[in-house]
Amino acid sequence: MTSMRAVSQDVFGGPEVLRPVLLDRPRPLPTEVLVRVVAAGVNPVDAKTRAGGGMAGVLGAPPFVLGWDVCGVVEEVGYGVHTLAVGDEVYGMPWFPRQAGAYAEYVTAPSRQFARRPRSLGHEEAAAVPLAALTAWQVLVDTADLRPRQRVLVHAAGGGVGHFAVQIAKHLGAYVIGTARTAKHDWLSGLGADELVDYTAVRFEEVVRDVDLVVDLVGDGYDTTSTRSLGVLRPGGLLVAVPSGVSPELVESAAARGVRATGFLVEPDGPALARIGELADSGLLTVEVEEVFPLDRAAEAHERLAAGRTSGKLVLGVTAP
Repeated sequence: MTSMRAVSQDVFGGPEVLRPVLLDRPRPLPTEVLVRVVAAGVNPVDAKTRAGGGMAGVLGAPPFVLGWDVCGVVEEVGYGVHTLAVGDEVYGMPWFPRQAGAYAEYVTAPSRQFARRPRSLGHEEAAAVPLAALTAWQVLVDTADLRPRQRVLVHAAGGGVGHFAVQIAKHLGAYVIGTARTAKHDWLSGLGADELVDYTAVRFEEVVRDVDLVVDLVGDGYDTTSTRSLGVLRPGGLLVAVPSGVSPELVESAAARGVRATGFLVEPDGPALARIGELADSGLLTVEVEEVFPLDRAAEAHERLAAGRTSGKLVLGVTAP
């Protein structure tokens, strides 16, 4: 086999620019593996990049193949690979923010950017994990060094990153507060949230205070969420703004209040994915997949993503397990 199905785009634009194509099947270089993609996660950064934002500045002008979340089966290993073998089932977020091309039947990437698929998760569930869960993990563990009994506010707690952040923060022993619509409160309480605020009914800064960490998955692009979050932090507290980063003005405002603010960008991390997989297999982390779309209906998945209000993640089914 020398070709593969994929979804590509020739121009920036709306979901309609995504189109099925046939491309050459890649070959792994030394230290890389070829993975047959069983399922691929769909993330907000995919949609932003498709439209010319997100990681478009890294990828350059189209054509390119979107997608970074992968779950599949190792089909071939390059010279120097010793941690994986043909037939291993793996998941990962390869190459981010460079092109990984997960909206395709095959991808190649360094073997250590993958981890073995958690036994408790099917391929479609596992494909929903890497980018979102790694974002939550790297914010909470690596950036904030979250400690037991600290208070965490997670904005957009019912989304892809948010529902992982709630669970991981709870696993780390934190008191977890989330913002989400009331319809998601019972579900998020079941994931471990101690306190929930319906942001459509009340301003969160009116009811939340003394927070050690704000995980801002909304940003100042919507209702100045980052700026308003500074007021709920304790002295020395930290705001991590994920989708839009932080402006110099926000950093200055934070310093004037005796708190800190930083942006964030997730990185590939096979060892962290292995630890996340252990949480899943121990029953401490669950995955919410709202819907699975066939690969050739990727445009429909992007339309659903644009509508908002998704609980958890959307996934593309690519090949048979």
